Amino acid sequence: MTIAEQLEAINCRLTSKGYKMTRQREATVRVLLENERDHLSAEDVFMLVKEKASDIGLATVYRTLELLAELHIVEKMNFGDGVVRFDLRSSDHEHMHHHLVCSECGALQEIKEDWLTDLEKKLEREYGFKVTDHRLDFIGHFHVCQRKECKRKSKAVS
Repeated sequence: MTIAEQLEAINCRLTSKGYKMTRQREATVRVLLENERDHLSAEDVFMLVKEKASDIGLATVYRTLELLAELHIVEKMNFGDGVVRFDLRSSDHEHMHHHLVCSECGALQEIKEDWLTDLEKKLEREYGFKVTDHRLDFIGHFHVCQRKECKRKSKAVS
C-alpha cells in the first residue's frame, strides 16, 4: 500500500471517530509512515515534522501522537530503554506485530506474522477469554552480538 493510500485509510479512521485530518496531523502521520521501521520517539517525530513544517510545535505533535494512540492507529512501545516510541498499527493485520529486541545493541526487528492465532482460540475455548489484541516482544541477542559477547568474555578470562 502506498503512503497516499495509507494516509487515506488513516483519514477514514479519524473521520469515523469524529476527527479531521488537519495539516498538522497529516504531517505527523506522514513522518510515521515514511519512517515506519524506525520506531520513533515523540521527539524524533517532532524533529522530522519540523523539517517539513516549521510552524508545527512539539505540543501539537505530542497531542497528535496521543490521539493516534487512543484511536489505535499507533501503538506506544517501550523496549526497555525508558523511551516511549510510536509504532504504526498495520491496517491489514488484526493484531499488533511482534518484535525481536537485542538487549546487547538495541536493534529491533519486526515480525509481521501472527503466530498467536491458535493460542487465542485455545484461550477463548478453554478459559472463555476473548483476546482483542496482543503484543509480543522477544528479548535476546542477535547472532552478531552473541559473537561480540563471546569475544568479550574470552578476553576477560585470559
